[in-house]
Parts: sequence; C-alpha cells; structure tokens
Amino acid sequence: MESLRRAVLLSGGVDSICLTYNLRPDIAYTINYGQIPAQREIYVSAFICEKLGIEHRILNVDCSEIGSGNLVNKESTKNSPSEEWWPYRNQLLITLALMDAIKKDVSELHIASVKSDSFHRDGTSKFYKLMNDLSEYQEAGIKIICKTTEFYSHELVQQFNVPSEYILMAHSCHVSNIACGRCSGCLKQIRVRQEVDLE
Repeated sequence: MESLRRAVLLSGGVDSICLTYNLRPDIAYTINYGQIPAQREIYVSAFICEKLGIEHRILNVDCSEIGSGNLVNKESTKNSPSEEWWPYRNQLLITLALMDAIKKDVSELHIASVKSDSFHRDGTSKFYKLMNDLSEYQEAGIKIICKTTEFYSHELVQQFNVPSEYILMAHSCHVSNIACGRCSGCLKQIRVRQEVDLE
C-alpha cells in the first residue's frame, strides 16, 4: 500500500499557517502568481517550513496581467464582492499546485479557508467539494480537502494551539510587503491578534 503524501497551500497568512502547523504535511506550496505581497508571503512561508521541517516549494507563475483588485493595484471587476477579490484565484492556485503535486505523488492537497471567507464563492465548502470532484476525476485522483470552513481564524489558532511567534509572523497585507495596517487583510490580522490576546 502506497504511503499517504499530503500537501498544503501556504500563503503565509494566519489561516494557512494554522493548518500547516496542525497538519505537518510533506510539502507546502507557496505561489507567486503576480500578487504585490508575494515576496513577504514567500519569506514567511519559508520561515514556517524551516521551523516545522517541511519541504517548501515555491511556484512562480505571473498572472498579474489578468488579475484585478488591490492585490495587483488594479480596479476591481464589476462582479467583485470585495476590493481584494481576484477572479477565479483559488481555482487557479489549486490547479497550479496540483500540476506540481502530481509529480510529487501527493495524495491530498489541503486548503485553509475560514467562515469569514464565505462571502466569496471560492471560499465556501461547496466550492471545495466541486474542486475535489474535479481533481479526483482526473488521472491522479488527488483529493482537495478543506476542513476549516466552519471556523473563524482565531478559532483555528486556539484549536490547533499555534505558537504566538507564528501568528505574529503571519503576513496578510494585500497591498504591500510591509503591512499597511489599513487593508482588509491587515485589519483581519489585527483582529485575530486581539481575539487570541496577542496585543
């Protein structure tokens, strides 16, 4: 029987750090898809992987030309539910990770998406079920697993008992490699720190 190989998508934000800390996968994928804060996301993710002894794979695929919203400093599309929304981004990131994961004999790709992400359709449990059905249908049958959609970010920190140094290291800013303190990503980060008594 083949051994189970697990991978995660690790962005360097609170949610994916919590998942990675709890799961201790074989591989963590950080994807530079052309987003402005990619450099810091990669730095934080590399730090986490080194601490946990996880293979860190960085995929560089510049899609900034077709992106929108403040992650690429462009106007949002008319369909956008929020200023940071990048159309089909989660679908894109999963697909890119799968392209490498199939070569690494990965059996499961785990994603961290929380309750507050559900106003995006690609942040819902239904979306991840559909992505799983599509991925499992294809040749390698890799499972897409997201078990965090019923939790808020601070609940993941508490449930997984994630060390404070990892949470303080997290980078969620949408507009800069240095936290701006004003965008929705930074405000979420501040709120999580308050909720788990780190500030």
